[in-house]
Amino acid sequence: MVVRNEWFFPAGSLRRGEWESVVDDGIAGWRHTGIRIAVLDDGAVGLPAADVERIVVPLAGGFRVGHDDTTTVLHGRASVFDGATDVLYVGAGRALTISGSGRVAVAEAVTSERKPSAYLAKSDVPVEIRGAGRDTRRVHNFGTPDALDAAAVIACEVITPSGNWSSHPAHKHDEAVDGHESQLEEIYYFESATRAGADAPQDADAFGTFAAYSSPAGEIDTSAMVRTGDIALVPFGFHGPAAAAPEYDLYYLNVMAGPGELREWLISDDPRQSWIRDEWARTPQDPRLTESADGRRGPQRDDAERDDDGAHR
Repeated sequence: MVVRNEWFFPAGSLRRGEWESVVDDGIAGWRHTGIRIAVLDDGAVGLPAADVERIVVPLAGGFRVGHDDTTTVLHGRASVFDGATDVLYVGAGRALTISGSGRVAVAEAVTSERKPSAYLAKSDVPVEIRGAGRDTRRVHNFGTPDALDAAAVIACEVITPSGNWSSHPAHKHDEAVDGHESQLEEIYYFESATRAGADAPQDADAFGTFAAYSSPAGEIDTSAMVRTGDIALVPFGFHGPAAAAPEYDLYYLNVMAGPGELREWLISDDPRQSWIRDEWARTPQDPRLTESADGRRGPQRDDAERDDDGAHR
């Protein structure tokens, strides 16, 4: 019998030492990816050198990262709903220290391959507007194969405005099919906030929803209300949608890696839902995103692209 939500972890339930949340191979059945979340108040956290490559992602605030006998300043942002951020990739075999004030994520993948560390400025983060209608969402592809020369880790973040759906249609990447599907486990780290301009009380319960269900590769049954700090793991199975309630915006950071030699992000839709992509060609995109591809504020970026080919979410 499947235990519902066994792969879903509410905020703080994965606390370890100075980290608010830690996902690594200490979780039974988890092998390839990791994530760490820290909240700093003019403080610091450190990670030792290991066979792990990492991407430091400011969620709120700015940080200084000591690594490779140097220091990189990450300017960050006010919140995950205020546009893309600069990020830092630190290759495997290197220690790092993060200092500053705010909320920071570290996306991880296990690898013995050494790649050079690299800084990616906010202006260089590839931005895409995907889907159409109520399936329109905004994606920051700072850690995808086209944007980052890494060994194994694939990472991006998705902003789903109030009332919209993402990770939709439901899809999977749990078996290796050459040229068609990659075998990747995946982490979803969530944040939610009252939509911009809403007259909401300070104690409003901002949330979205997320689902995952079984495929031939394994049984999974996740059906959860998701809030800031919650984490869902997808070791296998179809996953989606991630839906934003009409009054709240939804954000998630995805981290993926797998056992394959190629660093590819290829998916297979649930065949009962793949028809949805054809509807996008006949449906306008959400103007809240097409008019401002830089988060809640700022002009449309010229390099924003629409991706309806099913290669991503």
